[in-house]
Amino acid sequence: MSRYLILLPAPEAEWAALPESEHEKGVRSHVRFQEDLKAGGHTLVTVSPLEPSALATSMRPDGSGGALVTDGPFTETAEQVVGFYLVESDDESDLRGACQRFAARGEHIEFRKLVE
Repeated sequence: MSRYLILLPAPEAEWAALPESEHEKGVRSHVRFQEDLKAGGHTLVTVSPLEPSALATSMRPDGSGGALVTDGPFTETAEQVVGFYLVESDDESDLRGACQRFAARGEHIEFRKLVE
């Protein structure tokens, strides 16, 4: 069985400014996606939103054998990873189909297979 990471990138500030009806629409889309995963025989290992990127801690080599620790995301980007799904599946084709249906409902996702 292979594992897949489904990343959920989104512009945090734009998402926060959306009306409640859009947030509810997003929740319904996620529920439907989870139902699609179950119906396809895929195992949802874990799913979670992430804290805002402003609360991230970045750590980089400092060039002298230590680490430089800074508050905030590693890079400034228009979109941040706001959540993820970790899924196990024997049927990548069906899983990709479920992901495509999820994306078609207005979700932006990044589909990645974990190295075995």
